[in-house]
Amino acid sequence: MSGVLVQNLSFKTGQTLTVTGVPSADSTNFAINIGHSAEDIALHMNPRFDAHGDQRTIVCNSLQDGNWCEEHREASFPFNQNEEFQIKITFTNEEFLMTLSDGSQIRFPNRQGAEKYKYMYFEGEGRIHGIEIK
Repeated sequence: MSGVLVQNLSFKTGQTLTVTGVPSADSTNFAINIGHSAEDIALHMNPRFDAHGDQRTIVCNSLQDGNWCEEHREASFPFNQNEEFQIKITFTNEEFLMTLSDGSQIRFPNRQGAEKYKYMYFEGEGRIHGIEIK
């Protein structure tokens, strides 16, 4: 997943973004970024197998005007290297709701409060198999 960039595809409140992929066998982490631009990210979801001092932890954050905000850490970690995952992300003006492959959920505030995002960037070690918005 050496960087998959999706631009000008509107992701609006009430819609669900479904991402399927497979982390590589030696993946340390991967990330899903949703926002307005590379410097303005409403949701940075970063499952970390072993990266940045974290092991088997999901870190969520937002980037505003190029500055990271307060991190949110989630202990639930249903990801395995070399195994397919599916993440469903729905958002409202107040929050993002992420449903993971095992059915567990993560809530993260929509700090920007926008009703539409047009920038999605997927990065890290692995492959994205599908991106769908409904």
